[in-house]
Amino acid sequence: MWLLALVLTSLGSFTAWAGLPPSPPVVDTAQGRVLGKHVSLKGFAQPVAVFLGVPFAKPPLGSLRFAPPQPAEPWIFVKNTTSYPPMCSQDPVGAQLLSDLFTNRKENISLTFSEDCLYLNIYTPADLTKRSRLPVMVWIHGGGLMVGGASTYDGLALSAHENVVVVTIQYRLGIWGFFSTGDEHCRGNWGHLDQVAALHWVQENIANFGGDPGSVTIFGESAGGESVSVLVLSPLARNLFHRAISESGVALTSALVKKDMKAAAEQIAVIAGCKTTTSAVLVHCLRQKTEDELMEITLKMKFFTLDLHGDPTESHPFLPTMVDGVLLPKLPEEMLAEKNFNNVPYMVGINKQEFGWIIPLLMGYPLSEDKLDQKTATSLLWQSYPLLGIPEELAPVATDKYLGGTDDPVKEKDLFLDLIADVIFGVPSVNVARYYRDAGAPTYMYEFRYRPSFSSELKPKTVIGDHGDELFSVFGAPFLKDGASEEEINLSKMVMKFWANFARNGPLPGAISSNNSYEPSLRPGPHQGQAVTTLECSQDPVGAQLLSDLFTNRKESISLTFSEDCLYLNIYTPADLTKRSRLPVMVWIHGGGLMAGGASTYDGLALSAHENVVVVTIQYRLGIWGFFSTGDKHCRGNWGHLDQVAALHWVQENIANFGGDPGSVTIFGESAGGESVSVLVLSPLARNLFHRAISESGVALTSALVKRDSKAAAERIAAFAGCKTITSAVLVHCLRQKTEDELLEVTQKMNFFKLDLYGDPRETHPFLPTVVDGVVLPKLPEEVLAEKNFNTVPYIIGVNKQEFGWLLPLLVRYPLSEDKLDQKTATSLVWQYYPILSIPEQLAPVATDKYLGGTDDPVKKKGLFLDLIGDVMFGVPSVNVARRHRDAGAPTYMYEFHYRPSFLAELKPKTVIGDHGDELFSVFGAPFLKDGASEEEINLSKMVMKFWANFARNGNPNGEGLPHWPVYDHKEGYIQIGVNTRAAEKLKDKEVAFWNELLSGEVAKKALHLKHVEL
Repeated sequence: MWLLALVLTSLGSFTAWAGLPPSPPVVDTAQGRVLGKHVSLKGFAQPVAVFLGVPFAKPPLGSLRFAPPQPAEPWIFVKNTTSYPPMCSQDPVGAQLLSDLFTNRKENISLTFSEDCLYLNIYTPADLTKRSRLPVMVWIHGGGLMVGGASTYDGLALSAHENVVVVTIQYRLGIWGFFSTGDEHCRGNWGHLDQVAALHWVQENIANFGGDPGSVTIFGESAGGESVSVLVLSPLARNLFHRAISESGVALTSALVKKDMKAAAEQIAVIAGCKTTTSAVLVHCLRQKTEDELMEITLKMKFFTLDLHGDPTESHPFLPTMVDGVLLPKLPEEMLAEKNFNNVPYMVGINKQEFGWIIPLLMGYPLSEDKLDQKTATSLLWQSYPLLGIPEELAPVATDKYLGGTDDPVKEKDLFLDLIADVIFGVPSVNVARYYRDAGAPTYMYEFRYRPSFSSELKPKTVIGDHGDELFSVFGAPFLKDGASEEEINLSKMVMKFWANFARNGPLPGAISSNNSYEPSLRPGPHQGQAVTTLECSQDPVGAQLLSDLFTNRKESISLTFSEDCLYLNIYTPADLTKRSRLPVMVWIHGGGLMAGGASTYDGLALSAHENVVVVTIQYRLGIWGFFSTGDKHCRGNWGHLDQVAALHWVQENIANFGGDPGSVTIFGESAGGESVSVLVLSPLARNLFHRAISESGVALTSALVKRDSKAAAERIAAFAGCKTITSAVLVHCLRQKTEDELLEVTQKMNFFKLDLYGDPRETHPFLPTVVDGVVLPKLPEEVLAEKNFNTVPYIIGVNKQEFGWLLPLLVRYPLSEDKLDQKTATSLVWQYYPILSIPEQLAPVATDKYLGGTDDPVKKKGLFLDLIGDVMFGVPSVNVARRHRDAGAPTYMYEFHYRPSFLAELKPKTVIGDHGDELFSVFGAPFLKDGASEEEINLSKMVMKFWANFARNGNPNGEGLPHWPVYDHKEGYIQIGVNTRAAEKLKDKEVAFWNELLSGEVAKKALHLKHVEL
């Protein structure tokens, strides 16, 4: 072996120089050198170095049984760590079942078992010849603290895809890992102490494997999630990790954490034939037992099985975590209440149907039939006492709460499964998350709702999000096993990205934080630049972070902060400020539904430098602060639009000093920013403050964002704020007394951006809109347009090919995770979308039949349904506004954007080309600021910036070397921007005709009805 080590050391550089496959990796540890192997994953040039069975503690044999782990003994020669280590002693039947059900591996692994099992596996993508410092993710497997092993989970895909070091660890299980007499002779929690020992080993050694010991995330599922939660509470684990993820298990999971387990210890003693005179005598006796004898005791204890006929208080399906005064000083609920724990960023999650199939199967629940009556359910609930801790007298109350609303025995069974899942997983997880949030720890929650294709064929098709289902996504099973769909591949990419982003920097880009805490984050891979701190207007920070992460063209990270003191703008000028330059000025108004967003998401550097224009990005009040209205003189609303007008006044007065021409100002914006531009074009207050306008994916006829009034929303806000509504003056005075935090709490209770898919849609308020206030907007936009009473400036109006393709359904929580849709559901969804589409209930079937009626293919129906929503929200309003401007004599241009940016490719389905916001990466020159753009994407961005800047210079986007962009006259010419940019005609002509006829007919009916009412 020493000769092998010498050869490996001396030939390493030669093989790399000669272009031969790299020699097997050899790494130093504190105990000695280890030999691993390189494993390649399709699509990745750099192989992952894999080390299997690295010892992190001395074998816990003899006197070390029922004792804390001791450091591993050093070795002299190179240790071969290329084979899977034995799993810790356990029931082999349960071990094989969990391995078969949960592994992400393609190949079968032969399971072996031993008390000598304290090993870990390492997967590192780092170049071990360099001093890499990659994030480290330490996996703690599940299995009820009774079964499982590190090697069930292959860390290859997660490591390769996300450039992280993955460590999977083992720990003693069952009697070997959690037997306790409740005193100093055998405190218990040996398995958790093994986990702590593994984390110590990681701190001492992981740097040699390319990992950063200062960036360690522990994550685990089921009993592994509970273990993570216990370690977060434990003083012994302090400073050994920096972030934590608990999947489907926490320290409040009553089945896995107890004050003591003396009754189980006595039962074990009886089966083992050991005297219980004293604890010392019992422990000595059990230490003399062979491994096989302890296995026989394990099998006789019938762990994992509920006794459905005896006294449930005497049943012991698990050997749990104990309050031992050392690892766990007090009960978890006491430590949580005292806020006495490791205050690290924490992600806590559950699956939709935690008790859907696998756990009832393992526990032997008599639920083979698809029905259940309430009496039986109550009996089963009491028999489940060891799992749930629900006293017998409360069982009927619980079953009546869950099952009492139906007589259908099939539904009663499903509701019973929900009851169990809520008690074991859902409620404890939410409670733990709330404790962490209240202690100031950055906290995130998720609910997983997907049925992996790798699920057992025995699992009912109705079970979606069963216990453990997320594991296939977390560990990249679609990249290791055959048969995954593109949908499942994309889901796994997204989940791995979420988990790894969290491991990289704690706060999770695009995720929902319970305490609104954010830090700078950087894209994976090489990067330069410094973090930018940006102050944005008060808003829901979740939506703000999501929009920033999805739409920013920046390479560097941005730390978001929020304040009511937010009326600032950013200026990017290429002018020589020592001279009197007069460059065109482009004033950007950000989107975000008038509820979220900020100026600094958009870096004007590339556009300014490439096109020699002054770029100004402005902020304006949002949400309640920016658009709350009582509909009268006490609070007219549109405060955000008034901020935009104020910014344009400032530009007129000051921009010349920055090299800009106040006589050549173009306002441009996207989504709600495009709607804002359209409103300013209509507003008498903005006259002569700008000279050209561009609305991208949003206009003043976008019904979701412009209403006659918002009184119903105001009343709801008042209710949440606890303000009286005797008069508008009283209400406004009350809201002015609220703190910023109190208004933010009201904002979050309003559930903006979300649709209520079950209530009356007319009572839902996903946005606080622009209102007809008589000042900014004198009349409804359609009336102002019809009267041609607006600023007739040159105007570009555009839409994207698939405006409702992915991002907007994601934001509003549209229930479209499946790739298919039936017409009945589509009709219902159109009506539920009334707050955004304004399609009356009686017209919803007409609309869906028009779009979906020509096909029976449910996959096509879903795509056509998304087109329907996109047309009503963006396409039809944009064409109608363009026609009105054209007819008023204003030079008008239209475009449709057909391109899929590379910057969100991993998250977005490949079929979505031209999603909402996709043009932004081209408009703001993202390919020149971010890494990874193709030459095609670079050229597209150059062209788009040139079009926009030409228009800002002279009101016409055309120029030398550009494809011809026709004016939008009565031929209705427009340009399709994409890989093959070309001129076309009649954008959405048929769709516009259909909707105009349908909705104008409905308007006429309403008008007639109102006349009769007035008479």
